[in-house]
Amino acid sequence: MSDPVLSLSGVGLSLNGNAGLVEILHAISLDVQRGESLGLVGPSGSGKSSLLMLMGGLESATTGTITALGQDLTAMSEDQLARFRRQHMGVVFQSFHLIPTMTALENVATPLELAGHADAFDRAMEELRAVGLAARADHYPSQMSGGEQQRVALARASAPRPQILLADEPTGNLDGTNGTAIIELLFGLRDRHGATLVLVTHADDLASRCDRVIRLRDGRLDGDTA
Repeated sequence: MSDPVLSLSGVGLSLNGNAGLVEILHAISLDVQRGESLGLVGPSGSGKSSLLMLMGGLESATTGTITALGQDLTAMSEDQLARFRRQHMGVVFQSFHLIPTMTALENVATPLELAGHADAFDRAMEELRAVGLAARADHYPSQMSGGEQQRVALARASAPRPQILLADEPTGNLDGTNGTAIIELLFGLRDRHGATLVLVTHADDLASRCDRVIRLRDGRLDGDTA
């Protein structure tokens, strides 16, 4: 039975550039099922990251509708979208986006505190333990390697126990060994929380870990394979 967590219908994205209006995505229609892992692949500039940003309500679609967990993201205000993400989504970027003046523990706990979780620091420590960084909880980002910073970012994304986990080239700034470790952790956290995972990657071998692969070319779906 179809049980889409994310549903896109006729979604387009246009942005104003130096040469005028640029069409980034064209009439994307796509369902992502509950518990599914979906890989988004395609050449650079194909629109993969833009599509992920739309799914997370981090960019506004020019046309079409996007629903997540049955709610219309395209009808929400910025504040409503931010609240929805805090409650239901975890997002991991290629750049770690950690707050440099906060320790690893504070970076993971702060979004939980903002969402009103009384056990924010306990839960944050639990997630750092899950990614093997309990001993680094009091360290600042500048005191950690790139691989360790991405582990903190994973812990932060996983801490709210999201129903939807979005990852945009999470290994892009890491070497092969650290990249492999991050992917193992990402899929482990996804399994642990039963989340739906959407993974943007340029690496076909990474995408093959997913249940399904969608290929984009020039802002259009180029077919999908099971």
